[in-house]
Amino acid sequence: MTGAQTPGFGLIVIGDELLSGKRQDRHFPHLSGLLAERGLELRWVRFISDEAALITQTLRDTLAGPDIVFSCGGIGATPDDRTRQCAAEAAGRALAFHPEGVAALEARFGRPVEPQRRLRLVEFPEGVALIPNPVNQVPGFSLEDHHFMPGFPSMAWPMMAWVLDERYAHLQDPNRITEEAIAVAGARESDVIPLLEHVESAYPELRLSCLPSMRAADFSVELALRGAPSGVAQAMPELCRAVEALGFAWESVTLGRATDHD
Repeated sequence: MTGAQTPGFGLIVIGDELLSGKRQDRHFPHLSGLLAERGLELRWVRFISDEAALITQTLRDTLAGPDIVFSCGGIGATPDDRTRQCAAEAAGRALAFHPEGVAALEARFGRPVEPQRRLRLVEFPEGVALIPNPVNQVPGFSLEDHHFMPGFPSMAWPMMAWVLDERYAHLQDPNRITEEAIAVAGARESDVIPLLEHVESAYPELRLSCLPSMRAADFSVELALRGAPSGVAQAMPELCRAVEALGFAWESVTLGRATDHD
């Protein structure tokens, strides 16, 4: 976590019910919003099944990388909840009952914890830290920069926020990133490729996107620039002038609305 570059963030969402369409994921947009509020960005998302081998290999890959990762789902006590075991295998650690986790269960359910299978809820890879769960007090866990929490949004979302503010407050800067966009009426992607290539070459530190839209016979493209506020403030007027030079009208876009695109 040292150096000038801000670490990236990733999200793993685990569950057969998501891939079959029985449930719709809500973690992706929520985590993206939590990060944006703090001047941080989500780099990637993976949706995977409950297959143990796939979970283990995914975690081996991500543990070997530099990113901070949130994992949602699969940390319950039923046979299809395999994330705890897979995380231990991927990290080369043994599973053990976490003492603080056992204490949390005893406070929640009484001592001794009954039924005994409830103790599986705090059988984590050795050496992890706990993530408090404000809903039912059954914790998640942090393994290095990987953070594991339930699939229930009511539990996972406050746990995500807690991790960000307790572990990564030093990375936060709400003013680090801004985004501005314009809609160019009557333009197709092919019309603006040369000017986009110029802007990308002139401002390599910015992220540029082009979203086409077609309603009936009306074409338009939405052009957006994302990055440091000073860079966006310098590049956007140049982009607008280049659009005007091509003979197209443009208007500012309020970001956050959905856009039809290919």
